[in-house]
Amino acid sequence: MEIQGNYHAPFYFFFFFFFFIFLQSTICLSNNVSDHLALLSFKSLISDSYGALDSWNNTLHHCKWRGVTCNNPGRVIALELANLNLTGSISPQLANFTFLTTLNLSANNLHGFIPQELGRLAKLQNFTLSYNSLSGDIPVSLSNCSNLLFVSLGNNILTGALKPELGVLSKLQVLSLSENNLSGSIPSELANISSLNGLYLLNDGLEGHIPQDIGKLTSLKIFQVGANKLSGEIPASLYNISSIQFLTAGDNQLVGSLPPTMFQTLPNLQMLLLNDNRLHGRIPASLSNATELVELDLKGNNFSGIVPSELGFLRKLYWINLGLNQLEASSAEDWKFFTSLTNCSLLSTVGLESNRFSGELPQSIANLSARLDGISIGNNQISGSIPEGIDKLVNLTVFLMHNNRLSGSIPSSIGKLKKLHVLNLSGNKYEGSIPDSIGNLTQLIMLYSKASGLSGSIPASIGNCQGLLELDLSYNDLSGEIPKELLSISSLSTYVYLSNNKLSGSLPAEVSNLKNLGVLDVSKNRITGQIPSAIGDCQSLEQLFLDGNLFQGLIPQSLSRLRGLQFLDLSENNLSGSIPEQLGSLRVLFYLNLSYNNLEGEVPSIGVFANTSAVSLTGNYRLCGGDPELNLTACDIQSNRKKHLSLALKIIIPVVCAIACLVLLIFVFVALHRRKNSKRKSPSTSEFFFEDQFLKVSYSELFEGTNGFSASNLIGVGGFGSVYRGTIGSEERMVAVKVLDLQIQGASKSFMAECEALRNIRHRNLVKIITACSSVDNKGNDFKALVLEFMPNGSLEKWLHPMQFDRTPSKTMNLIERLNIAIDVASALDYLHHYGHKPIIHCDLKPSNVLLDSDMCAHVADFGLAKFLSEMAPQSFECSTSSFDIKGSIGYIAPGIWKWWSGLYLWGCLQLWNPFARDVHR
Repeated sequence: MEIQGNYHAPFYFFFFFFFFIFLQSTICLSNNVSDHLALLSFKSLISDSYGALDSWNNTLHHCKWRGVTCNNPGRVIALELANLNLTGSISPQLANFTFLTTLNLSANNLHGFIPQELGRLAKLQNFTLSYNSLSGDIPVSLSNCSNLLFVSLGNNILTGALKPELGVLSKLQVLSLSENNLSGSIPSELANISSLNGLYLLNDGLEGHIPQDIGKLTSLKIFQVGANKLSGEIPASLYNISSIQFLTAGDNQLVGSLPPTMFQTLPNLQMLLLNDNRLHGRIPASLSNATELVELDLKGNNFSGIVPSELGFLRKLYWINLGLNQLEASSAEDWKFFTSLTNCSLLSTVGLESNRFSGELPQSIANLSARLDGISIGNNQISGSIPEGIDKLVNLTVFLMHNNRLSGSIPSSIGKLKKLHVLNLSGNKYEGSIPDSIGNLTQLIMLYSKASGLSGSIPASIGNCQGLLELDLSYNDLSGEIPKELLSISSLSTYVYLSNNKLSGSLPAEVSNLKNLGVLDVSKNRITGQIPSAIGDCQSLEQLFLDGNLFQGLIPQSLSRLRGLQFLDLSENNLSGSIPEQLGSLRVLFYLNLSYNNLEGEVPSIGVFANTSAVSLTGNYRLCGGDPELNLTACDIQSNRKKHLSLALKIIIPVVCAIACLVLLIFVFVALHRRKNSKRKSPSTSEFFFEDQFLKVSYSELFEGTNGFSASNLIGVGGFGSVYRGTIGSEERMVAVKVLDLQIQGASKSFMAECEALRNIRHRNLVKIITACSSVDNKGNDFKALVLEFMPNGSLEKWLHPMQFDRTPSKTMNLIERLNIAIDVASALDYLHHYGHKPIIHCDLKPSNVLLDSDMCAHVADFGLAKFLSEMAPQSFECSTSSFDIKGSIGYIAPGIWKWWSGLYLWGCLQLWNPFARDVHR
């Protein structure tokens, strides 16, 4: 027994060993399946329009899918799918990645809540969901992820308070929550994260005080809480965190002053942004110790006193903005800080606007860094002149010197600043004119020199500034004409202010080039002549001020084309005539000043004229009528009648004379026509005979007879189909086959209407229908066609306009032929309206629908839009213009139609009725 037991011992050992390996493999396989299913769950909630997840299929193991990283046992440890335009929500199944250390889904279009289940990711270190559209609260469960090092949830629409539970994440190094819609204050518990070196809370809607305990974060390098609603003083403990490199708390409601030793205790400071708060006191003299400082922005506070003179020690300084404070400088000693900035070779932007700086502008401005691209010293009390050496600042794009006491002339060297985009010299006391070199600033976008004492003319070279959007030269002493070159700058779109100068001459017609301009103000000048009608081309104008000039003549009706016009001031000119009634059609016009002109006649009563508070007509003593609240005299009705009668006579008399001459000619032609008609076959019952049975024809016969509806047999294209030349029957009779395009809406209805119309009418001047075909084509599609009598001489359209068609007729029509055609058409319409089975209105009468046979006899064709009238229709038609739907070519009269239409109309008049009136006035 003992020997037997020893014999089986190795067997049991190997059995349990392999069983253990099998069990481990089963568990591992199960875990892999769990990860696989979690990935599929994630994909099921994602819309991937760009195919970023195409590799997520069954042909590849999930560890080889895009963005998926696994460890050796095949467990998912990282899911990184940033910036792939993924849309959808985050699956809670991601919580099954028990080995996940990195989850990065930033810069996509994800929405919905952040799943609370993600708090089960115990090994998670990097959690990045920034730049999405995620909403809801920050999950409290994240406090369970004790290994978190990096959390970035910025640029979403997260709400709720900043959770104090996050303070337990003792390993956290970066917490980035900027650009959300959070509420409440900064929890003091965050000060317990001793490892934190980056805290980003920009523009989150936070309020309250900055916690006093923030000084415990001794490893903090980046502290950004700008653009919130924080109040109170900056905690003194914050100034003791010597590791801080970026401190941004601008655009809040912080108060207090900066400690004098601030820049000694923050030696590593690279960025200090405290702009737009309520800080006061002096700028600490220790500023020169911040030798690593790159950006300094203290704008929009109440800092006072002089600026520390040792700014030049900040050799790495790139940006300095001290504007909108109470800082002072008057003597050369006070201006030392400015001169010392010449040592900052990397300097790009200097902002000193809206302070109390006075004294002369230091000439050292010309010695600032050649990299300088923006300088603003506006809204101070600085005197002196702009130095000629300003042209050394070759990279300058923004130069703001407005509202100071600068004098002298504008140096011509300013034209060498060819990269300049914005130039503001307004509100100074310059002498002389605008230098001609201004035309060298071809990249200029905004030019302001309002109320700056300039004289002389506007240089024509300004037309070279073809990128100009805004121009303000108002309130100067400029004279001469407005250069055409200026009004040719089509890029001008915001405004052009030239008011309150001494400009003369006329307003050039080139004003029509300003099609994108919003405001044009040339008021209070000496401009003469008429208001150019071309101003109606300025379709974007919202405000137009031409008042206080010497304009004369009529108010151009083209102003009614300015559909976006809101303000119009034409007062204090010498305008005459009546007020165009079309101005009342400007729907958004809510201010109109026409006072102190020589206008006369009746005031319109529609649109802006109905609002008396929006209209000023004072000083036009010959105006009358209008709204009673305008207090104008009533119009003389008899005088108005005389004016209208006089105008009518001027128009009617020449027209009547012309018609009388035509009538005499027509009597002669009618006599000739009757003689000619006696030779023609007179109408008889045989002409109106129609077979009881239509000729039967199939699709295949028509297909064969037109050579497969080939393009060589195409003789015309209409609104509902095409017309082909072809032959039918054993005698190969020549016909015209009109094939309906049934894909066009209304084609089938047109086919039925034409069949119905032609079935019961017979007249020598109507196109004869031979038969109709309603079948299917060789592809099984519905097929409908009309077989019509062939007209060898084509349409009247081709004879009236032979140059528009490929084949020119061998001869042109003389007057007799044209008159005969007009009579033929009138006869056809007379028959349709009075002698048919039912009164029929053609509804689409035009030269292309009048066909000519071999004898040049006219035949009216195309009854696809024809309408049948009931017995009461003639009476109702005379009483109403809305009895029938409008058909045919609405508002259209074919070119050249007057050459034969007048004869047609006069023929009807001679017959004492108008047989085609319904077709003319439909």
